[in-house]
Amino acid sequence: MKEPRADRIRNIAVVSYTGAGKTSLLEALLYTAGAIPAMGSVLSGNTVSDFEPEEIHRRISISLSVAHFDWKDTTFNLVDAPGALSFLGEAELALRAADGVLIVVGASSGVKTELEKTWSTIQELGLPCVMLINELDKERTTVGPVLEECEHALGLKGLPVTMPIGAESQLEGVVDLVEGVGYKSTKESNKVQRVSPPAELEGALAEAKKKLVEGVADTEDRLVEKYLAEGDLTVEEIRSGLKVGTQSKALVPVLCGSAVRNIGTAVLLDALAAYLPSPAEAATRRPLVGTHPGTGESATRVPTPSEPLSASVFKTIIDPFMGRLTYVRVLSGTLEADSAFYNPTRSVKEKGGHLFSILGKKYTQVPKVSAGDICAIGKLKDTQTGDTITDEHHLVVYPPLRLPKPVLSFAIEPKSKVDVEKVSLGLHKLVEEDATLEFVRNRETKEMVLSGTGQLHVDVTFEKLRRKYGVEVNVHTPKVPYKETIRKMAQAQGKHKKQTGGHGQYGDCWLQIDPLPRAQGFRFENKIVGGAIPRNFIPAVEKGVVEAMQGGILGGFPVVDLRVAVFDGSYHTVDSSEMAFKIAGSMGFKKALESAHPVLLEPIMTVEITAPDDCVGAVIGDLNSRRGRINGVVSKGHTQVINAAVPLAEMLKYASTLNSITGGRGTYGMEFSTYEEVPRELATRIIDEQKAAKQAVAS
Repeated sequence: MKEPRADRIRNIAVVSYTGAGKTSLLEALLYTAGAIPAMGSVLSGNTVSDFEPEEIHRRISISLSVAHFDWKDTTFNLVDAPGALSFLGEAELALRAADGVLIVVGASSGVKTELEKTWSTIQELGLPCVMLINELDKERTTVGPVLEECEHALGLKGLPVTMPIGAESQLEGVVDLVEGVGYKSTKESNKVQRVSPPAELEGALAEAKKKLVEGVADTEDRLVEKYLAEGDLTVEEIRSGLKVGTQSKALVPVLCGSAVRNIGTAVLLDALAAYLPSPAEAATRRPLVGTHPGTGESATRVPTPSEPLSASVFKTIIDPFMGRLTYVRVLSGTLEADSAFYNPTRSVKEKGGHLFSILGKKYTQVPKVSAGDICAIGKLKDTQTGDTITDEHHLVVYPPLRLPKPVLSFAIEPKSKVDVEKVSLGLHKLVEEDATLEFVRNRETKEMVLSGTGQLHVDVTFEKLRRKYGVEVNVHTPKVPYKETIRKMAQAQGKHKKQTGGHGQYGDCWLQIDPLPRAQGFRFENKIVGGAIPRNFIPAVEKGVVEAMQGGILGGFPVVDLRVAVFDGSYHTVDSSEMAFKIAGSMGFKKALESAHPVLLEPIMTVEITAPDDCVGAVIGDLNSRRGRINGVVSKGHTQVINAAVPLAEMLKYASTLNSITGGRGTYGMEFSTYEEVPRELATRIIDEQKAAKQAVAS
């Protein structure tokens, strides 16, 4: 395979929402370019980009996929991003690997929430875009209303560069407004036919061409002067203006067509090559800046093959046939097959395996990959999604990925107890593949907890766990990790005395417990004077206290935020032992706890909710009903960002509620903040439920 020149590469993320026809469009583009012999379909389950069994079954994209192919003199890496809300993390990974974006909008469905959220990320990353209005073969579909909706919802300036020939079921092709030439193609043949525009479109074409030229003229002063002087621009001037306007993000070229009927795809490929930037052009607007991991100083790379190697990992795949594959975007230098390099993110050396170009699940071996291109590396051991890999002698680390945090958690247990380790191993591998999953063993509740970005995300993970690793699990709402503490000082004696036939057991200690400020943990102090307890027995007293703290007297929850001091006691020269003083320490702590006004604590989360303007009141009202405290509301475009502190117990099933309140337009993230005392009435109920659960287990 011939290595592409950097200025001929286009790395493009294809984004949309579920049902806009994005996967079908990718099929049409590949077919038009001659990369596949025939177009697959989502209904048939034979598309290039949706190849996982879960994707075929559900008929939606779940993981990002890459399609590497050539069109004329340009090499494309199209990164197909899932459109469902639960998989927005995959879309963000796709955007991080791209220099430009192809936005697909269904003419029959308009703009949806998923696209609005992805558009926010596109703007943050500063990526130029081209838009396709798809599905114009469907009934009651026209370009104008859809484009107006996009401009209003996304706040962009769309500039149509193609116009449909025919409408709805009579859609035949498109007219390229730049050249004034019509193009017809079909899904039965990837041959594109150039035709003259129909005479009946003459007036509409003239008006559309005038708007195009006026829009392009605004991109550069020289074009404005030329247009005012002569009233028109040449084809090359229009193309130049479109490129400048697109890459400066002043405008978005808008094309039209039908993916399932392969109409408008050839013109779209030409537009993507002409208007979206190469890696070198992208670097002039978004320089490749990282930091040196040793010194912390800024380090810049240039996307040329002669630069030191640096690459960013944007996806990890564990393929049943190929093994572990790491998808990388080579940012600078040249990556060679079977070469060694360094991972400064994890401070490890790696020995890479074969290199592959990617076309869905088809991998073609290549000897090397240069700056700007995308490939898969086989058999890396320690490198994960989001890492940087570099030349060992020229280190740089690029900024880490900012992915959506998991918000929906489930406690899981295998249906068969012998599968505990298989569940753990399988989920750890799935987390490697999906950076937006989180799997932990909660030490406090003794549960295995899987967290994802939505119900669909978690459901698909369980399906993969069953298919790939043969494990079935039961799921339930995770336990809240309550804790206990004290509100006042108390003292008590712990005395363990037991006489047997031989040596007896004797340990006697007096303990004082005092409350500490929240999140201060545990402190142990030795205040023994005069040798009331020998020094060698003091650690045993502490050990007894620490063990007793694992289960408080209210509900058996861990006890935190207190200081324990041993200040008096006695011992027996023969019968005293470490075990006796350990038991005495435990006894003394439990007695003191009874007099120290123990209270129940619950975890409080810092929650950030993004909601549309018209839903803010309802969201705040719901948070108040969940014992939440509103800390602030900040305006952000057409949305409001609400910051609040809410008990974790009230947030376990919040995802579905927020979707209901906002019509699926709201998102939220949360992280642990602190522990606070549970209101008395609620604490009583929690303690009663905990005791009942323990009795049920015991019986």
